[in-house]
Amino acid sequence: MNTQSKREKEKEIVTLMISLYCRKHHGGKTLCPECAALDSYARQRSDYCPFMESKTFCSNCKVHCYKPDMREQIRVVMRYSAPRMLFHHPIMAIQHLIESKKEKKRLNSEAKSQ
Repeated sequence: MNTQSKREKEKEIVTLMISLYCRKHHGGKTLCPECAALDSYARQRSDYCPFMESKTFCSNCKVHCYKPDMREQIRVVMRYSAPRMLFHHPIMAIQHLIESKKEKKRLNSEAKSQ
């Protein structure tokens, strides 16, 4: 997968997760202004990520480029949406789990070799 398609996939996933959170917590079929701002911010961060080629997920990144308040907001969204993705987008959720396991294994082997 090339860097641009990785970037687009990450943006698609974060938008789905924010939408899931917003529908449950703020009602409505479209994003509320607060969630729309978070989505826009997350997409912008993804657009400018210099580590996109080598990283899997923002949570695994050594550099946290989100402002502290936005980072906390995205954590709340992820904490709510991640377990529910299995019911709403099962294939995407399973792919994420597999990628997470691979990344943890890679990071552990890197740490052991140092």
